[in-house]
Amino acid sequence: MTPDWLPDAGKALQRLVNRAVDAVVVGYGDDLDGLRALLTAPVRAVETALLHIPVPVFVVAIAAGAWLARRNLGFALAMAVLPLILASLGVWNEAMQSLALVAVAVLLVALLGLPLGIAAARLPWLGRALSPLYDLMQTIPSFVYLIPVAMVLGLGRAPALVATLIYALPPFARLTELGLRGVDGGLVQAARALGLGPRQTLWLVELPLARPAILQGLNQAIMMALAMVVVASMIGAKGLGEIVLLGLQRADPGLGFVGGLAIVLLAILLDRMAQAVLVERRRED
Repeated sequence: MTPDWLPDAGKALQRLVNRAVDAVVVGYGDDLDGLRALLTAPVRAVETALLHIPVPVFVVAIAAGAWLARRNLGFALAMAVLPLILASLGVWNEAMQSLALVAVAVLLVALLGLPLGIAAARLPWLGRALSPLYDLMQTIPSFVYLIPVAMVLGLGRAPALVATLIYALPPFARLTELGLRGVDGGLVQAARALGLGPRQTLWLVELPLARPAILQGLNQAIMMALAMVVVASMIGAKGLGEIVLLGLQRADPGLGFVGGLAIVLLAILLDRMAQAVLVERRRED
């Protein structure tokens, strides 16, 4: 309760946010429908493609990728077992739905975070301006922005994708900036002395040298995107989070445990595969 000698800023802010959301929904309804369809289409396309891949083919592809990344038979077999367990738990379709959302979100993170990281590394003032924004995106509870996003875009994949993007973007952009700032200035000057332009120096020298940090940021983005799976289910996103939510709603701890275990297995699979690629790239460097 607000003391009498203080203005009730909470209610004023509440009215302001409600009016802003109403204005956006009423004034840009048609544009929002188009944006919702645009965001939903890639998730649905990836989801459809994954669901059409037979489980044995998916398992073999994972094993082959793990072998190429690590050249270790035990690691390849361990990675192949994880999707088999997901299939045996009866949550294969839900796992592929969650994987599709994570895949599209991480792709958008890379497309947006890489230019932001490059620009922040080039312009220190931009890095300082973006830093508090990244802090806010990472520390603010997801439900705070999940509600207005759902009000604007409706329920389903679109708001889940936006919420996941907000949550997963900061670590990738920050590590990209950090990796570029850590590049030896002498190597950059040598490249410029050899006649390379700024753009050529960026693509041929700076980004390859910053690749370990960028890949580490990508791995962090994958994990943070997967962490939003359960939260996204609360606004209508299909996937493993929906199983956990149903377990809570039905007071069925067994169902919730199966969904939680499946999320853990998917997280281990994505994390270990990403780490294997990261280690292999470091060896090549």
